[in-house]
Amino acid sequence: MGSKTILLVEDNPDDVELTLRALKKNNIKNEIMVAVDGVEALDFLFGTGKYSGRDLKSMPTIILLDLKLPKVDGLEVLRRIRANDLTKLLPVVILTSSKEENDIVTGYSLGVNSYVRKPVDFNQFAEAVSQLGL
Repeated sequence: MGSKTILLVEDNPDDVELTLRALKKNNIKNEIMVAVDGVEALDFLFGTGKYSGRDLKSMPTIILLDLKLPKVDGLEVLRRIRANDLTKLLPVVILTSSKEENDIVTGYSLGVNSYVRKPVDFNQFAEAVSQLGL
């Protein structure tokens, strides 16, 4: 797994499919790793659970993080990413269908880089990614 991986954390298969299609249609050639819940995302990032022994020098280029996740929600995943030296500088874009100002404010206070509304509008996504300089 190269360092150009995009980690997509999303539990809804339709949203996963739409996001992958939007990326592919716009020639994003990065390898996409999909985690279906917060626990899997954290296991992948920190080399625990089914990802134990994973090379932690190889981190995703960007994390696309849904907020409404089973097991561990997106804001908690973000908290743990920002609390760990290995991952605290990784760019995180939150995917949300939420119009909740609360979630957005909390996300920014926890250090999210950007927001994209679902279903993923590619132009909005491209804008978010280009702001991150990727």
